[in-house]
Amino acid sequence: MQRDVSSRIVLDITEPADLIFAIAAADQYEPSQEIFTATLDGTSLDWHVVSDAHGTRLHRVSTGTGRLIAEYSATVTGQAQPLPATESDLLVYTRPSRYAESDALGPTAWAEFQGINDPAELLASVSSWVGTRLQYVSGSSLPTDGATRTLLARQGVCRDYVHLSVALLRGLNIPARMTSAYAPGLTPMDFHAVAEAWIGDAWRVVDATTLAPRSTLVRIATGRDAADTAFLTVASGRADLVELTVTATADALPDDDITQLVSLT
Repeated sequence: MQRDVSSRIVLDITEPADLIFAIAAADQYEPSQEIFTATLDGTSLDWHVVSDAHGTRLHRVSTGTGRLIAEYSATVTGQAQPLPATESDLLVYTRPSRYAESDALGPTAWAEFQGINDPAELLASVSSWVGTRLQYVSGSSLPTDGATRTLLARQGVCRDYVHLSVALLRGLNIPARMTSAYAPGLTPMDFHAVAEAWIGDAWRVVDATTLAPRSTLVRIATGRDAADTAFLTVASGRADLVELTVTATADALPDDDITQLVSLT
């Protein structure tokens, strides 16, 4: 399978800034071609890569004021091996986190899913439960919304679906985490987010939005929730988002059956 991915972020920098971009394919892949560039008013900027958890690659750029454009493109051919998990990973991803309040939603998880012992059936049940209780509405949630508020609002975008899925899974004592990804087939096209649950001996993808085939996703960043996976972090200074363009295509878009266990490769 060949997947071509790209992103273009345009920012107005009104105060000198330290920016961290999480837009590159994770290092589990070996792209046949890959380019990252950052320019300020047409002049190239220096940048360096910071390695983060689970192969996440962060591009860090220090810049003065002006119009900044960051662009990334890559061609990923074939599939990578699924990521392993350490004992520490499984502990971290069973705990509540900033946007996935599994301690608050644990009783709901047990009431809804207790007694489902088959792993594939359990993940499909959580995916369907979240997908049927939320309505996908662009711009409907705040950046500070977590799983509890999402459930009360009954609407959100992909990150909100993920936070609720992760909180419910952790409430069942199943390690779960959030992954940002390029998603061929996604409509409308954007960066996408999915959940991963540790079942047996592998991370399995849960996408309650069902907006893109799970087998075509290209991992970008992985962590506890949106706090660890944002495509842009302004570490200092000020940057206002002007434009965001994302593309992701694959030479084939397979059907996706949520009752099947799928790993992100």
